[in-house]
Amino acid sequence: MRTSRGTSVVWLVWVAASLSSAAALAQELAPRAYWPAPKGTKVASFTYQYSTGDILFDPSLPVVGVDSRLNLTQFSYTQTIEIAGRTANFQFNVPYSWGTTEGVVAGIPLNRYTAGWSDARARISINLLGAPTLDRKAFQQLRADPNPIVGASLMISAPTGSYDADLAINVGSNRWAIKPAIGYIHPLARRWLTEFELGVWVFGDNDEFLGMKREQNPVATGEFHLVKRVRPGFWFSLDLNYYYGGRTLLDGVEIADLQRNSRAGFTLTFPWKHKHAIRASFSTGTVTSSGGDFDMLTFMYAYAWN
Repeated sequence: MRTSRGTSVVWLVWVAASLSSAAALAQELAPRAYWPAPKGTKVASFTYQYSTGDILFDPSLPVVGVDSRLNLTQFSYTQTIEIAGRTANFQFNVPYSWGTTEGVVAGIPLNRYTAGWSDARARISINLLGAPTLDRKAFQQLRADPNPIVGASLMISAPTGSYDADLAINVGSNRWAIKPAIGYIHPLARRWLTEFELGVWVFGDNDEFLGMKREQNPVATGEFHLVKRVRPGFWFSLDLNYYYGGRTLLDGVEIADLQRNSRAGFTLTFPWKHKHAIRASFSTGTVTSSGGDFDMLTFMYAYAWN
């Protein structure tokens, strides 16, 4: 569906909020993001995610029944490296997504099917405390007797996804985004860990949004995970996050789409034959003031080698 600058402001509000990359990025729950691995470990993984749910707006807007059914596949590569004698990780993600968003705006039914490459992302993390560079023996010792770990990371989202400036909804965002974050792992017992992360997504501008300039305020994010390690590589976690901010501006006009949202879920990872693992996770919105209120089901296959 194509639109022009003369399209109603209400429709533009819906577009700006409905498939906002800020909302999609902030909704992520990532347990074990700072847990180390032996130097030289490499992991290739393939992920499928299905999301379905509503998109919520300011009640004063004539926008109702907005619903999305979205699919995402993603290839990821992660490698454990050494930086200044500390354990560090580099990760690169290439996603492809497709799905449908539909709703009623000012009494007019609207829908849009999208498919294409989404924005690629890269993440670099380093453990500042508690995890120097590890060989296999040192890693086994840490696994047997875990200690507190402090880490820092930087996520970069590049505008590589499919984007058409004449379309209201795209799978690519046509802008850069970065997320600096700090994480902390605290062992409660030999097999129980708590994990915390605080970060903030900062967004560049999209100067080609239906002939207008689209800006977005930063989104502050926090995550909490309670992790139970069953045996090497086999673990599950309870996951919770909260994110705040992300108000959109179109040509300097502020939109009523401030996010004050939270998600909760669980993750289960099961290994076999030492090098293979399957991860399954589910999460749902617990508090949603604006933006996507989605149920997300994710499956991932990973292969590791050194």
